[in-house]
Amino acid sequence: MQVKRNGDISFWYADLGAVPAPRPPLPGDIEADVAIVGAGYTGLWTAYYLKKAKPSLRIVLLEREFAGFGASGRNGGWLSGGFGWSREKYLKTSTRQGVTAMQKAMAGCVDEVIRVATEQGIDADIRRVDNLTVATNPAQRERVREECETIRSWDADPDRIELLDAATTRARINIRNVMGGFVIHGQARVQPAKLVRGLAEAVERLGVPIYEKTTVTSIAKGSVTTDRGTVRAETIIRATEGFTAGIPGEERTWLALNSAQIVTEPLSEKLWREIGWEGHELLGNAAHAYCYAQRTREGRITMGGRGVPYRYGSRTDVNGQTQQATIDQLHTILTTLLPQTTGCRIDHAWCGVLGVPRDWCTTVGLDPRTRIGWAGGYVGLGVSSSNLSGRTLADLILGQDTELTRLPWVNRKVRPWEPEPFRWLGVHSMYQLYRIADQREAAGLAHTSKLAALADSITGH
Repeated sequence: MQVKRNGDISFWYADLGAVPAPRPPLPGDIEADVAIVGAGYTGLWTAYYLKKAKPSLRIVLLEREFAGFGASGRNGGWLSGGFGWSREKYLKTSTRQGVTAMQKAMAGCVDEVIRVATEQGIDADIRRVDNLTVATNPAQRERVREECETIRSWDADPDRIELLDAATTRARINIRNVMGGFVIHGQARVQPAKLVRGLAEAVERLGVPIYEKTTVTSIAKGSVTTDRGTVRAETIIRATEGFTAGIPGEERTWLALNSAQIVTEPLSEKLWREIGWEGHELLGNAAHAYCYAQRTREGRITMGGRGVPYRYGSRTDVNGQTQQATIDQLHTILTTLLPQTTGCRIDHAWCGVLGVPRDWCTTVGLDPRTRIGWAGGYVGLGVSSSNLSGRTLADLILGQDTELTRLPWVNRKVRPWEPEPFRWLGVHSMYQLYRIADQREAAGLAHTSKLAALADSITGH
């Protein structure tokens, strides 16, 4: 499948008209109360809530490219409030009440992001929608039932989750061979680049400078060294998510996992009548190598998935350009689920990286000794989770004991990833096993393939 445009950061910036011109870099050595490394969602939300809580704080944001260059401007636009990590892993160091509180706090991020966007006049194509996960074979249907029951057993509002039969699922979106699914109510679709750019402008209006085209070369207690000068600050926050491995000393902290997307041309009204999707649901499937999709403001379909999942040494892409094999794979997923789109043109393809901790569970924290904090490892759920990170970091920095600072992800640390080549071999083996498991299930295997469990065991997923 040929694509009109590959890379250029993402389709979301093409939708804005162009990649934004960078703000001025750091002007030299300066002092601040708080220095934040990374001007994506996490860094911006942290600056926003800190400055709101204590306007006198001197806060600076440092960004290698421009605000929203990374996953914040490239993601699938799922404002889900989802909890995609292992509850049992958090439970080992917490209580059921604590994990439930964390899940409730995550779900509340949807309303909070919408509240701030409304208050700040950020037009990010936000639309409240359901999140629909579909099953297209018996093994997937089995997992859908299990996942629905699991979420209900933990959720403070079990009525948010609804199990669907094949006919009800098809009435929402006319997926080929659909056998059922489930929906989670109370989520939202966003245009991610609009959200991150609007948030950056809101932070600037509060008096926080964003220094772009400024590369951080080291982070130490009390100082951030860059190619433009040194920032001395009592508190430093590392908000670098999928780019964390590029910081000296953090090479094995989080793995940089690739994710890619394609977007169709705007579909005709006739085609939309064939597809349905009138509820504009966020769409995913129950495959092991899962996909994620949305119906955009102007009637396109974005389809995302892992593609080539990992580059050796946690290397990152060049301005979002992805491989032709990934484009072809995503196009196959799109036309398999929605054969109505077979003749549609693909206008744009792009990719980016997301941060993955060794146990695949996100964390936020602040070391009281060094006053160096962090947040991330969202494993693909950063649009909403970053908001909770920002609020939590603000409380930690200000030394406040709150419900947020007592959640089980706070100051939670896990062991680093293995050195190469074991990291590369592990991740690629995991996704290859997932693909084989999906193929066997699609061929008629009535239950979840044991290869999927083997894949999980390899990397601790």
